[in-house]
Amino acid sequence: MIDNPTLLFLFSLALAAAGTPVVRWAALRYGWVAQPSSDRWHKKPTALMGGIAIFGAMAVGLALMADFGSLVGHVFRTDGAQGVPSAGAVILVGASFLFLVGLFDDFRSLKPHNKLIGQIIAAAWVVFLGFRLNWFHSLTGDTMVTLLWVVGITNAFNLIDNMDGLCAGVGTVACLALAFLFAPLAREPMLIALVLAGAMGGFLIYNFNPAKIFMGDCGSLVIGFSVSVLVLCYASVPSATPLARFAIPVLMLLVPILDTTLVTVIRLLSGRKASTGGRDHTSHRLVLMGFSEKSAVLFLYGTGMVAGLAAVFVSRSDTLTSPAVILPVVTAVVLMGIYLSQLRVYPEKEFSALRDRTFTPVLLELTYKRQLLFVLFDLVLVAFSYYLAYRLRFSGVEFSLYFPVFLSSLPAVIGCKMVVFLAMGVYRGLWGYLSTSDVFLVGRASAMGTLLSVAAVTFIYRFQDFSKGIFVIDWMLTTGLLLGVRGSFRFFIETRNRQTLAGDRVVIYGAGRAGELLLREILNNPRLGVKPVGFVDDDTLKNGKKIQGYPILGAFEEMDRIREQHGVAGVLVSFNDAEGANKASHSAAEDFCRTHGLFMKKFQISLKDVPLRGGIDD
Repeated sequence: MIDNPTLLFLFSLALAAAGTPVVRWAALRYGWVAQPSSDRWHKKPTALMGGIAIFGAMAVGLALMADFGSLVGHVFRTDGAQGVPSAGAVILVGASFLFLVGLFDDFRSLKPHNKLIGQIIAAAWVVFLGFRLNWFHSLTGDTMVTLLWVVGITNAFNLIDNMDGLCAGVGTVACLALAFLFAPLAREPMLIALVLAGAMGGFLIYNFNPAKIFMGDCGSLVIGFSVSVLVLCYASVPSATPLARFAIPVLMLLVPILDTTLVTVIRLLSGRKASTGGRDHTSHRLVLMGFSEKSAVLFLYGTGMVAGLAAVFVSRSDTLTSPAVILPVVTAVVLMGIYLSQLRVYPEKEFSALRDRTFTPVLLELTYKRQLLFVLFDLVLVAFSYYLAYRLRFSGVEFSLYFPVFLSSLPAVIGCKMVVFLAMGVYRGLWGYLSTSDVFLVGRASAMGTLLSVAAVTFIYRFQDFSKGIFVIDWMLTTGLLLGVRGSFRFFIETRNRQTLAGDRVVIYGAGRAGELLLREILNNPRLGVKPVGFVDDDTLKNGKKIQGYPILGAFEEMDRIREQHGVAGVLVSFNDAEGANKASHSAAEDFCRTHGLFMKKFQISLKDVPLRGGIDD
């Protein structure tokens, strides 16, 4: 057995890096190639079967460090075997079985239910040998949940194998985080994590965008199964708290869990089969927002890294401290899921599967009443702000002493603040159109909610054992979080509008108030079919400045240079005074557009009288 972490990692990395080109050569030689299709993301024929290299490197690494004797003893119940056998040996046997299932699927295309049966068999093997999540006291319930966990995570990694480098990269990030997690806790799981990370990392060299080879199901099923079982090893750590046992598995694999949940729910609500492939995954939606393929994948790597570090923090903290990290991470990911779900991917109407059913009115009412969701978010934010205020004000043993005070007063604080928010009209505005008046409203409502909370705890508890500093910190945190969440909706909408804007490239002539209004209209109305590159304005003092992120490129006399540099196809005139002070500028713009073959349009805002019918005179 090899027990050197660095050696195992580098050995697996080198083996996969050396084996992948060999597999690629064989794939091209024998025609194991993925052809582009409408439901796939790649645009050119690409070699398949990269999972052979991943499995080969992983299998050799696990064989060098696993204790197969303990596995034999448990299978045949010999030598008085107790506990659970070597995780490395269990993973290798189960992964070998799923590798064959995936390989057969890559060559012969198994039906989804046949592939699912293979995953259930592999999961049953793991549970049979005593691996469990330990989420429930009921052994029957915990066994079934563990089966669903292994099958679900295996499928989740299979689903995220939809863009160059995504599955292997997310798996590598998760395994490195797991190695860091297990380093002070359990030796064998740490070594397994490094072996898996090395095998996936070596393959990732050739799989990152632009990919030279794909892994296929023989790779994604192996990765998903191996990582899902490796996470189960944390449940047997004696120092694990009940909260950590729930939170750490989910945090470690938050990216594949998010993607699978998002895709499955939206496909079902859109009347599509969840098992049918498509270009509607988290990564695809990020590209629709304007990310490049590389940046979308890297963004998900970063998300996985943050969640993994949060899991490590939770593993080394007590139950009272852990929520300070769990809630922000989970809230951020939920918000990201909400943002991405709003992007239109399918030709069907949203929630078409809910229509024409007996329960349709209730579900549609809940679906479209987004304010209900916002109220629930505020409930979480208010509770978290109050908790975090105590965490910042008191530390260590002192926090433990004041925790009962926090817990007993929390319902009163939540009730006071939510009543104030409702009474002051916080939920009457639209988050996507957050304005200055909305910011001041939230600030006033937060302040009034804090004052009412102080009055409530004074009346109920005579303010005994309370600190004034708690409520000052709480007000600052509540205000910041409420505005941050609402601002994120505004930021998401504006970012989506900018990134998805398409049409003829134009400049806006006039960087004044009318020009800013025109830019807003363009960003919020894609039917106009124009894409601004910036402004031109004859006021030289404005040159180099920006309006909503769009630069003022220079004066109109520099338009020839601007046209060539930015590929401009037209000019949008934002000022209305074509007969007065701006007559010369308007004429110059017309002459320039006529000479250079550009189109020209004028932006107008006006109020017109509408003749009313059916009046007294009629």
